Amino acid sequence: MVKFSKELEAQLIPEWKDAFVNYCQLKKQVKKIKVSRVPKQTSDADYGVSILDPIRFVAKKISDKLFNFDNKLTEIIQVKSKIRENSEEEEIYETELVQLFSEEDEVRVFFERLDEELNKVNQFYKTKEIEFLERGEILNKQLQILLDLKQILNDRRWKNCLSKQKSSSVPNSWSSTPRNSDYGSDNSAELSATPTSTELTQTDEAIAALERNGVSFTNTATRGKTKKGKPKMAMRIDIPNNTPTRTISAVTSMLWEDLVNNPKKEGPGEFINRKKIQCAEKMIRGAFVELYRGLGLLKTYSSLNMVAFIKILKKFDKVSNQQASASYLKAVKRSYFISSDKVVKLMDEVETIFTKHFASNDKKKAMKFLRPRQQKESHMVTFFVGLFTGCFVSLFSVYALLAHLSGIFSPSTEMDYMETVYPVFSVFALLSLHLFMYGCNLFMWKSTRINCNFIFEFQPSTSLKYRDTFLICTTFMTAVVGAMVLHLILRANNFLPSQVDAIPGIFLLFSIALLICPLDIFYRPTRYCFIRVIRNIVCSPLYKVLMVDFFMADQLTSQIPLLRHMESTACYFLAGSFRTHQYETCKTGRLYRELAYVISFLPYYWRAMQCARRWFDEADVNHLANMGKYVSAMVAAGARITYANQQNHLWFSIVVVTSVVATVYQLYWDFVKDWGLFNPHSKNLWLRDELILKNKSTYYFSMALNAVLRVAWVETVMGFHNISYVESRLVDFLLASLEVIRRGHWNFYRLENEHLNNVGKFRAVKTVPLPFRDADSDG
Repeated sequence: MVKFSKELEAQLIPEWKDAFVNYCQLKKQVKKIKVSRVPKQTSDADYGVSILDPIRFVAKKISDKLFNFDNKLTEIIQVKSKIRENSEEEEIYETELVQLFSEEDEVRVFFERLDEELNKVNQFYKTKEIEFLERGEILNKQLQILLDLKQILNDRRWKNCLSKQKSSSVPNSWSSTPRNSDYGSDNSAELSATPTSTELTQTDEAIAALERNGVSFTNTATRGKTKKGKPKMAMRIDIPNNTPTRTISAVTSMLWEDLVNNPKKEGPGEFINRKKIQCAEKMIRGAFVELYRGLGLLKTYSSLNMVAFIKILKKFDKVSNQQASASYLKAVKRSYFISSDKVVKLMDEVETIFTKHFASNDKKKAMKFLRPRQQKESHMVTFFVGLFTGCFVSLFSVYALLAHLSGIFSPSTEMDYMETVYPVFSVFALLSLHLFMYGCNLFMWKSTRINCNFIFEFQPSTSLKYRDTFLICTTFMTAVVGAMVLHLILRANNFLPSQVDAIPGIFLLFSIALLICPLDIFYRPTRYCFIRVIRNIVCSPLYKVLMVDFFMADQLTSQIPLLRHMESTACYFLAGSFRTHQYETCKTGRLYRELAYVISFLPYYWRAMQCARRWFDEADVNHLANMGKYVSAMVAAGARITYANQQNHLWFSIVVVTSVVATVYQLYWDFVKDWGLFNPHSKNLWLRDELILKNKSTYYFSMALNAVLRVAWVETVMGFHNISYVESRLVDFLLASLEVIRRGHWNFYRLENEHLNNVGKFRAVKTVPLPFRDADSDG
């Protein structure tokens, strides 16, 4: 049977961990009570043991139950509630010991801590409940505005259909322009309209409903007052700049206003269209989903804490041989986090609203959004992981044996083999290694209760589990080694080199086809999510940068050798070198050399552009400092490539200086910013106050390992002399693998720090931006 402390640890909300009942601390206090009772229980041993002792014991129990049981319930403890000083509404609980205990000091401490935990739970629950209720009221107002606007647009559409039948000319009074239509510093479109007198009769009801809420479609200069005398609000639609079109529109609008020094002229203003309303509807729907999820978490919080109080009071009764749990549990059940039913009512209200307005009155469809089903883990995945791991080991052993027997690495054939097979298969080897490290990360994040799905904003129903990642990794490696074995067998059977050397290219094309395959096979949601993230990275800074975007871009900075191998492979097959075996085409060409610089720069450039975009969106100078780190890495990478082609003392000095500066910059950012370590005032020496791993030495070892692997560039400067071509390529592959391992090691601590930031702010629900806001809020 699983202990409740472990069960509570497994079920609690990680971001709200500090707000839960500290069950372990209370259990320690109960143990202290138990220890303090032991000497007094053994003090009667001097009188010896009598055969009548069992009879006396039973008689005492019966008399206690008949005469003293009812009194104990009311006389042992007395729980009182009162209003905290300097607070009008905050109610706190205090317990007084009515009956003296043999270990009174320990019991008093136990109930004092129990009161503290009860007050803490009540206060947190009340705070979160108020937060969600306010959010619910705001969403109701947003939804009402959305429904009124949709009514206006539907009437306008109907009117246009009628007017088309009478005249070929269509009024253009409801047009939309991109300027200021997106979310930014001043990039939000004012909702306004200039309907004609005939159009007013069709939209009077909707507009009147908006005006009753103080909302008008007039510009700030021309708006009047409602019947109650309150000024009408000029509403705006804030659509986030998360696409290139919206980003370009926002930037050009801002530059135009700066150039002409004439921000927004007073006049009819911007107009609404159906596309903006659809974006607003999507944002409000997502906000309702997050609100419902937050309410569910708060409901779980209440139930788990109630069970914790029941369990710990039962332990106290058992240790103290008293019946104090019943009277204290009455106070717990009267407390706010149990007696309040506002959360349940709001959940029912959200279900009703969502079903009616976003699911076409289909309750089953609505529940798919509000309560997505968790994907069940299958033992078949574990079975196939073990199967493909065994296949990989067996095939790799066969490959090593065949390579030795065929003399594939002999001086006469090593050049051909390394130019044809090595680049393609090393791409998949590095990719599989990265997947393996990511699987290890997922396993560690799950073990340490780091909510990576919430941080990356993944759907729990479709996100990869660590077993799935290991399955993809082992499948890839088995296929890669199988293709390598097939390649050697065909070469040994005297097939044409042009035919045999096409196998790596065919394997690469098959992998790309599998990645973009539209069929719902082989983790399609994950594949399409990966493609979408890569698109966002390549198009930086046009797309809004999310956590998963810059996290993936950081992974690409560690896969520059993989990108270089992809360049070599593309050149090899596109130039037809696999038929002619003229490798100089891809090595000596000017375009190839220039592409080597571009590919070495690209991951750092993408990451720098992401930092620039985040600075533009958030106005945080730290993002500019982070961009400087990637710029220094670009300079160091360019210097190393130039030194590889022009080995002289000048470029050697430039490489050393730029690489040292970039490495120190990167190490500082790793330890201080990304990992949150090196805090001189921390209670943990040079670490941080909150640590997820219990062993502090693990952090010191990780810092040392990260520093050592960061300076692997020294090998590219010093180089190993007197080694063969094959050995030099293997050394390059080893260094690339070490960088992938370092990145996988870095990933855990990066997400640990992000998770602790969420815990410190009790942030367990995503805050979805809302589309409608008052134009006066711009200030």
